[in-house]
Amino acid sequence: MANKTGKPNSINMASLPDLIGYNLRCAQVAVFQHFSQTIGEVEISPPQYGALVLIDANPGISQSAIASALRFDRSTLVQIIDRLEDRKLVVREVSATDRRSHALKLTELGHTLLAELNILVNTHEQHMTRDLSVDERHTLMELLARVYKKAED
Repeated sequence: MANKTGKPNSINMASLPDLIGYNLRCAQVAVFQHFSQTIGEVEISPPQYGALVLIDANPGISQSAIASALRFDRSTLVQIIDRLEDRKLVVREVSATDRRSHALKLTELGHTLLAELNILVNTHEQHMTRDLSVDERHTLMELLARVYKKAED
């Protein structure tokens, strides 16, 4: 039986709810959608925000180091940095230690925007974990880290 949208009223999810990948994906979709709603007109994606945070914390960081930290392939990260550079948020400079590499730095506009984004992201994080206690949030972060760190072994 279908509802007005043509979608089934209920669907047998079989074993999907018991799979960590399914639950992680559902959580990721919810987190990314709320992130986009919270950030709004700024139009910064979660990966772009992650890159800005890392560049701010590590001035002169290489694209390879960011790609590794954020678990992106280098070509994906190049696109992210291209977008940030096009928006005048990041500059690429020749690395002082490796001329084949770019050292990334935030521009003044990048620093200003990141300060604003940090406030919005804090609001977003509070919203997404509003039903968790501080201890539960901490436990969730530890458990997720254990899952992905174990996968790297």
